[in-house]
Amino acid sequence: MSGREHGWGGLGWEGWKDLDLVRRLLAEGADPEEWRDGLRALHRAALLGAPEVVAELAVRVADVDGAENGVTALWEAVFAGRADNARALAAVGADPWRPQLAGWSPGRLSLAGPTPGLFARPATEPGLTPAEAATATEGRRLVAALGDLWTEGLGLACVAGIDADEAVRRLEATPTELPEEPGEFAYEYDFDETLSYVGVTTVPGGCVVTQPWGYMPQTPRALVRLTAGTYGYGVYCNPKSGDQGSIVRDGRYEGSDLHPGGGPDVDSSPEDVLAAYLYRHHAPAYACAFAGLRLDGPRAVTGPPDVWAVLPDRDWWER
Repeated sequence: MSGREHGWGGLGWEGWKDLDLVRRLLAEGADPEEWRDGLRALHRAALLGAPEVVAELAVRVADVDGAENGVTALWEAVFAGRADNARALAAVGADPWRPQLAGWSPGRLSLAGPTPGLFARPATEPGLTPAEAATATEGRRLVAALGDLWTEGLGLACVAGIDADEAVRRLEATPTELPEEPGEFAYEYDFDETLSYVGVTTVPGGCVVTQPWGYMPQTPRALVRLTAGTYGYGVYCNPKSGDQGSIVRDGRYEGSDLHPGGGPDVDSSPEDVLAAYLYRHHAPAYACAFAGLRLDGPRAVTGPPDVWAVLPDRDWWER
């Protein structure tokens, strides 16, 4: 059934913040349990709404810990960084310590985020392991170091264990200079011509190959050549279809059509769930972290790089 058939028709994303509107729709028969197509209204409110709306819906549902795609509304609030909504749900009985994806509970996951004191932790509940705590600390540091990036159209290859000179050699590229400043170059030159230019920068742990305006660093031929004897993560922030990722190890694809910076799913490992939480909406940071790169700023991603290089004329989509 549609949102209209469940009484939520016409309620946009901002509407979940309007307590008077939500109350009116509920009084007119909106279903507090279901928003549409089996998706829960409380989950939408936890993600998008105001705490007052969350509280209003939470007391109307049969089970405040009812699941959607394996997670509760409280999980959605914690994962989205909505501490206000998480508190509202906990106040009406939602269980912070209920295991959900890969054994993580909302409460334990919150220990890795910006509000580790969000819930009182019972003595029986484990905290983060030393490895998880270290991963969380580095994740917060890396996201802060990169800052708020404009990523639309950005292509990256994050490669462990090689420097910029070695990356240029593996790509059979030629060091060069851009004919214009990067911003002007991307818009004043033919797109196909700009695709042959990449920036390469040595960083702690390896190197980053970047193209702020195109997808070339994450093409199969580039990733296969760059990862011989090592591994890396390629990203293209596609303006049309969102962030696309690939894992390549020693020249062999281990994963493609991935969604760096997106959410985990029911098949995710514990490590994947933690990484998804730490790097939500931060695809470049996710790629860097996967390759073990410890950037101290955004220059390797946004430029200027250590070296610009022009790629040879090849079929870069061939593996």
